[in-house]
Amino acid sequence: MTSASLLLYGCAAHPVDLPLDGARGYIAVRPGRPGVVIAAPHGTSDPRTGDIAAELARRTGFGLVVATGFALKPEPRDGPGRRYQVNRPFEGVPGRPPSEEVATDDAGRVYDAYEQRVREAAQGPLAFYAEIHGNNRREAAARIEVATVGVDHDRALKLRTLLELVRDAHLGRQPEAPRLEVWVEPADSLLYTASGAKRVGILRLPERALHIELPRAARTEWREVYTAILADFLTQAVALPPAP
Repeated sequence: MTSASLLLYGCAAHPVDLPLDGARGYIAVRPGRPGVVIAAPHGTSDPRTGDIAAELARRTGFGLVVATGFALKPEPRDGPGRRYQVNRPFEGVPGRPPSEEVATDDAGRVYDAYEQRVREAAQGPLAFYAEIHGNNRREAAARIEVATVGVDHDRALKLRTLLELVRDAHLGRQPEAPRLEVWVEPADSLLYTASGAKRVGILRLPERALHIELPRAARTEWREVYTAILADFLTQAVALPPAP
C-alpha cells in the first residue's frame, strides 16, 4: 500500500524520513468515532493488513491508522527482512523473539510518529484499540490469535465465543472458506502476545486493546469473508464492558 492508495481511503498520509538514502515511510490517519481506533502498523511487511484495516474502519466507523514503508532492508527470498517495528521503539525481524529486537534512536522516532497519529485518530482518550497483523507461521496457519489489554479470563472467553459465533454465521453462507480457530488471551496461550508493544509501545495507551494476528489464508484468498467477520466482531466487541 503506497501513500497514493492511502489517499483513496480519505486518509492524510504523513511522511516520516528514514536514514536510508532518502527513503520515507508513511503513517496515514483518518479520524472516526472518538476514542476508538483500528490500525495496521505493518501495512507493507504484513501483506494486506493495511487494506483490511482500512476496510474495517470503513465498515465500523472506527478511526484509522496505517503505517507503510518502514523496512530497513529489502525482503530476502528466504524470509522476512528487518524492519522498524513501528508500534514499539525497536528494530527487528518479523517472527523472531522479542529478545532479539534492538532499541534505536531512529526506531524511537518512528514509534513517536506512530503514537502521535494514533492519538490524533482517537481525538482524546483511547478507549478501544484494535491492531491488525499478519504472519506466515506454519503452526499458526489455521487460527486467529488475539492478544489483549484490559481483558480478564472471563471476558476473553466471551470474546472468543463471540468471534466463533460471528465466524460460523458468515461461513454458513460460504462453506468453502476455512474455519479458522480462535485463540484469545488470557484464556488461551498464544504465540503472538505483543509483549513489546504492551511493555513500551502503543498498547500502553488504550483502556482495552485487541492485537489480532491473521494467518495467510485470512489475508489472501479468503480476505473478503474474514474482513466481514472481523467487522461484525469488532462492532460487537467494542460494546462489551471492560474488565472491572
